[in-house]
Amino acid sequence: MLTFLISVGSIALVLLCGWLILLILMQKPSANAGMGAALGGGAAESAFGGEASNVLVRWTVYGIIAFFVLALCLTLGQIYRHHHTYDAQELVPITETQSEKNLTQLPSNEPVEHVEK
Repeated sequence: MLTFLISVGSIALVLLCGWLILLILMQKPSANAGMGAALGGGAAESAFGGEASNVLVRWTVYGIIAFFVLALCLTLGQIYRHHHTYDAQELVPITETQSEKNLTQLPSNEPVEHVEK
């Protein structure tokens, strides 16, 4: 269930990033013009009327807050999942294969010779 929530949250974060990019580019450009004027920064004025800058700034602030909250929740979810995945793996009993047993045990039918230098 946690993996599903993290996946949905990741998709929501990508969509939120795209929406924030569009909001920032729609805002009224400064006196220097810059990138906003090149990509149609005045389009928001005709769509939202005279109060466009206030609306866009408010939406941008809410979007940025949502971005940071969602990113924090996804990070905490990943940490929780990572921590509890390893705990569950440590509880599984370890079984030895025959080759591992042969490496750790001496054969009982052969005498052990001690070589002294």
